[in-house]
Amino acid sequence: MDFPLLASTFVTVFLAELGDKTQLATVAISGTSNRPLAVFIGSSSALVLASLIGAIAGGSMASVVPADLLQLLASAGFLLIGIRLLWPMLSSSKGLKSAEED
Repeated sequence: MDFPLLASTFVTVFLAELGDKTQLATVAISGTSNRPLAVFIGSSSALVLASLIGAIAGGSMASVVPADLLQLLASAGFLLIGIRLLWPMLSSSKGLKSAEED
């Protein structure tokens, strides 16, 4: 077992999952139920299955596409997502500046 890889994966996924919509959905479901153990088992199973699918898909892709290219594509994807999320704010601030200049 590669413990440094295990630890870094755990920390990365744990931090990525804090406060995301999955956690919020789990809180909402748990709040409407008096069975928190069932909610925990259901949400944990879903996360494990989604992670398994991602690990299998990543392993399969790595055998076909070089790891450097996969990292570049993932980085570009995250960059595009970030730009799309920030675009409304950036375009509205430009609109405010041009309105102030008039």
